[in-house]
This record gives sequence, structure tokens and C-alpha cells, in this order.
Amino acid sequence: MAHCILRLPAVKAATGLSRSSVYLRITQGAFPRPVSLGGRAVGWPEHEVAALVAARIAGKPENEVRVLVATLEAARKALS
Repeated sequence: MAHCILRLPAVKAATGLSRSSVYLRITQGAFPRPVSLGGRAVGWPEHEVAALVAARIAGKPENEVRVLVATLEAARKALS
């Protein structure tokens, strides 16, 4: 399975959120933290962004979105 990393412009396009909204939701636990790409570059795994968008489309409440984010980040740590 190929994994793609989305940079911020692609994340903004996929979610419809602004930069500040993405980072605000990260601090609230409602959006996955970015992964370091080296230097000052970061990105988000495409499958995590897609899962979050799908949850929003399905109308999941905020607490379920936070659980999803925690699950996605735990799965990311399990890979390493």
C-alpha cells in the first residue's frame, strides 16, 4: 500500500479549512498532527486526512472525531 504525504495547500483544498483552522483543530485534538518531512517541512498522511473528511461528511460529532484522531495517531506510532 502506497502512502502519500499531503502538504498544507493540499490539506486545505481537501478539507476546506484555512491554515489557522487546521492548526487550531490540531490543538483541540480534532485534527491529526503533521509529520516532519525534514527541516521545516511537514505534511499529513493522505489516508488520515481522507478518514477525517469522511467522518465530517458522515456528520460525526466532535467527540467521535477526536476519538478518530487519537486512533489515527496511535496507529501511526504503532508503525514505527
